[in-house]
Amino acid sequence: MAEDIANIETAAAPVKAAALPELAQPLLRIEGVVKSFGGFRAVDGVSLDIRAGEFFALLGPSGCGKTTLLRMLAGFEAPDEGRILLAGEDIAQALPHQRPVNMMFQNYALFPHLSVRDNIAFGLKRAGMARAEIAARVAEMVALVKLEGLEKRKPDQLSGGQRQRVALARSLARRPQVLLLDEPMAALDKKLRESTQVELMELQRRLGLTFIIVTHDQDEAMTVAGRIGVMQAGRLEQVASPRLLYEEPVSRWIAEFVGDINLFEGEVKTRAMHRLAVTTRDAGELVATEPRRAVVGTKVCVAIRPEKIRLARRGPASDAATGHAINRMEGAILDANYLGGTTIYKVKLDSGPVVRAAVANTARLDTDGYGVGQRVVVWFTPDDCVVLDR
Repeated sequence: MAEDIANIETAAAPVKAAALPELAQPLLRIEGVVKSFGGFRAVDGVSLDIRAGEFFALLGPSGCGKTTLLRMLAGFEAPDEGRILLAGEDIAQALPHQRPVNMMFQNYALFPHLSVRDNIAFGLKRAGMARAEIAARVAEMVALVKLEGLEKRKPDQLSGGQRQRVALARSLARRPQVLLLDEPMAALDKKLRESTQVELMELQRRLGLTFIIVTHDQDEAMTVAGRIGVMQAGRLEQVASPRLLYEEPVSRWIAEFVGDINLFEGEVKTRAMHRLAVTTRDAGELVATEPRRAVVGTKVCVAIRPEKIRLARRGPASDAATGHAINRMEGAILDANYLGGTTIYKVKLDSGPVVRAAVANTARLDTDGYGVGQRVVVWFTPDDCVVLDR
């Protein structure tokens, strides 16, 4: 880790990338990048474009290749195949200090024997910057991350949130074109993590830099990033905005990984315009809106998010807003978990499966809630459904 820091903070000021014509090409282009360790392919043919000034998240489970990809962008690993273009220049084989990129490490990697001021100044000193310029830049970074009055403290005299700010200030001090963040909020408690996410977003907007964050926390990725790339087994499965990723997953794996989902397996029975009738094993016949040309006889999954499922003591026969038929099942409340803003109900359907419904708690008192064992109607509209290949 110390060698990584020295590598990325060493030598002259970062190379200035060529100016980009507006909308001409992405700031960062990854083309068919492959990285193997022995017989294991950690990154398997990833291609991705990231725009200047974008806050981009790489999301995925442990071991999916996201950190390895980040380390290749930083220069700590070289790709076996493919190109990494920054402002049109291939930097795949460039050393860390030869690229206008900096990285904030997961454990912050602060030097315990150095003060806040000296930690922030570390890379500037190694770059040979004049003393007066270093002092001015450090003061600018301290103010930027709100550490005034703490400049003389050592890392062990700081809270977790303050140590994170020092690491962030050190990463920004050399004014990189791209800042890479490796699980930067993993060590923070929930409340501090949420406030830090907001501060990080505001900082990125104010600076106008390109931020790339690696995280396994879906909520974090959807909060801070304008676009998210989801990785699995070294491959990029989907790149989309948080809303599209959640509402229009391209695969069953994405639907199950991002948020909670209810799945009903079945087969397309009929198709009329954009409406599919799907015969399922556990829920009878479901009607789903599907703009793609699903073929009759195709094996599919009908996916419904918990917040799209409605509960009622006597369910409607049709959607009052559109007059269209709805998907309607009956069952009994198996469990109810009150979470403040919502209550998560588990409903055991008469046909056997258990579905999850997230119901907003709009009243202060639980006047409209359902008790365990209570009979309910579960219903949702065709537009609430996403049809996925099995």
